[in-house]
Amino acid sequence: MQTELSKKLGVEHAVFGFTPFPAVAAAISRAGGFGVLGAVRYTAPDDLKRDLDWIEAHVDGRPYGLDVVMPAKKVEAPKDRTLTEADVEAMIPEGHRQFVKDTLAKYGVPELAEGEASGWRITGWMEHVARTQLDVAFDYPIKLLANALGSPPADVVERAHDQNVLVAALAGSARHAVKHKERGIDIVVAQGYEAGGHTGDIASMVLTPEVVEAVDPLPVLAAGGIGSGQQVAAALSLGAQGVWLGSIWLTTTEADLHSPALTRKLLAAGSGDTVRSRALTGKPARQLRTEWTDAWDDTSGPGTLPMPLQGLLVAEAVSRIQKYEVEPLLGTPVGQIVGRMNSERSVRAVFDDLTRGFERAVDRINRIAGRSGE
Repeated sequence: MQTELSKKLGVEHAVFGFTPFPAVAAAISRAGGFGVLGAVRYTAPDDLKRDLDWIEAHVDGRPYGLDVVMPAKKVEAPKDRTLTEADVEAMIPEGHRQFVKDTLAKYGVPELAEGEASGWRITGWMEHVARTQLDVAFDYPIKLLANALGSPPADVVERAHDQNVLVAALAGSARHAVKHKERGIDIVVAQGYEAGGHTGDIASMVLTPEVVEAVDPLPVLAAGGIGSGQQVAAALSLGAQGVWLGSIWLTTTEADLHSPALTRKLLAAGSGDTVRSRALTGKPARQLRTEWTDAWDDTSGPGTLPMPLQGLLVAEAVSRIQKYEVEPLLGTPVGQIVGRMNSERSVRAVFDDLTRGFERAVDRINRIAGRSGE
């Protein structure tokens, strides 16, 4: 599963694996893919440094990258000021806070212990926090910097290029992809509707060739609904130079979800058990459908807030739901490929399945084309 891009980056398989777990990122790189660590949850630079140190010690010299979130559209700071967490908190209406309280009370979700801080904060959606993550990351030999929500600011792209780091950005339409190309992005990730997390409304089978044509000759990675070698072969046949996989790693043995109940829900879910909802961050993100997402998407409710207000509003609630494993409300970002995630496997086992499926698909096409045995 090699392409021009994978050869350029020195990886055996053109499989780019996004994950919030350092152990998974390292395992992806060791298995011959390209591990990409999601940085959004790192609010303290020392925590990110600790985990990048760990990855450095466990990738066996293989390349890896970092994914940050610097939204192109966001709540703006007052003039000549940096938008602080306190500024954002002050913008959250009291009615929304009460809605969170009432929903948690309806399901009997216990409070956190006195003095216990929320374990799920997404101040990483805020640009100044993402910049502190980059200050740490550029001290490491990362080979790729990806941004999940639009092109990074021009100075960030320039800084990455000055350090020979390629820059990738996710796109949900050909129009967005062209903007990435105009802003100096090196790799476009065409993320289809089926994908977990923030995603647009165009399916990957349609989106991938549109983006490939729109940004030629830039390399494109296909994302969304991919979890088998046959699908990797399909992506490459559509013109992609690799695939970007995220959801499939959630049920690997190296993942650290800290929730047996959530793992059970993922393993039991079908491809129709997800929903695009703004409940988690304020932007449409595909996730398990739960009674929490249903409550936020109900027209009788207050509606969600823009990023990053929504994330800060629900941070403590999500931590409580996860800590106490309140199953009706318990969810996570995940794509429609969850229907194939029906057993816990190692990252290496996932790669073995991908490569075998890829070979079968290529052999099948060769037979159809009358090239069997060549």
